[in-house]
Amino acid sequence: MNRIFPALLSLIIFGTAAAEEAPLKINGAVAEVFKKTPQVELLIHRFDPPGHDPEKDKAPAIVLFFGGGWVGGEPTHFEPQGRYLAKRGLVVFLPDYRTRKKYETTPRECVADGKSAIRWVRKNAERLGVDPDRIAAGGGSAGGHVAATTGICDGLEEPGEDTAVSSRPGALVLFNPVYNNGPDGYGHERVKEWFPAISPAHNLTKDDPPAIVFLGTKDKLIPVSQAEEFRDKQKELGIRSDLHLYEGEPHGFFNLKVGQGKAEHFIDTVLKADAFLGELGFLEGEPDEKLLRSMAGGKKK
Repeated sequence: MNRIFPALLSLIIFGTAAAEEAPLKINGAVAEVFKKTPQVELLIHRFDPPGHDPEKDKAPAIVLFFGGGWVGGEPTHFEPQGRYLAKRGLVVFLPDYRTRKKYETTPRECVADGKSAIRWVRKNAERLGVDPDRIAAGGGSAGGHVAATTGICDGLEEPGEDTAVSSRPGALVLFNPVYNNGPDGYGHERVKEWFPAISPAHNLTKDDPPAIVFLGTKDKLIPVSQAEEFRDKQKELGIRSDLHLYEGEPHGFFNLKVGQGKAEHFIDTVLKADAFLGELGFLEGEPDEKLLRSMAGGKKK
């Protein structure tokens, strides 16, 4: 009995660990390793548009980064948005990136991994049937920060990568992004070692990509004033910058996948993102509200 119990305990402990370390699988997505780090081989999950032929097509793409305060989160957070955008004609990528909870890393690694993901998509564009000149980035909360840094913040690249291949996207789709990391912004204590280089709001220049931002007016992490300042500064620089405010809504108001969002806001934000990308030449045709409503379970609220 004494010999059996330790063996069972070992099986339980190591069996559980093995299960936790199993690679994430997203139904219908193709997964590849896009980056090898000291902690983990990072996967990027891909949804192709219907009938996509990489040998013939040169489709636009978007890379969507999950949120979680640089601490946790999963690529599945933007799975509903990704599935819709793939059906509309984008090659959609849902990358993993290193977070504190899993890998004891810092926001600096989150940003480096985000830039690596954009660079990997562009480097593999021909093989994947992607137009390297039409790659957008998006994300929510800390994932919005990661996306924004890829488009706005210079440097912070992974050492040793080929920076001749750009890590900058051509458009930003940001859901309650924590893009002001100054002393009065979100997460300053955790990023002050790299501030101001790591704060998108402090690095705006006229060559930055156009952006669309969605924010609830009752968001406890991102003040409306900071979002308005970001929009106004981009416009002063001659950059298109759309800000959509949702009255009375909290952080994560749009995201059905993490249990906070409302169907009506999921539908509305994606329709607006679709229209924005269409006006920039990333998508063709009209946004598909019927498809979005079916994805949200047919609910209006």
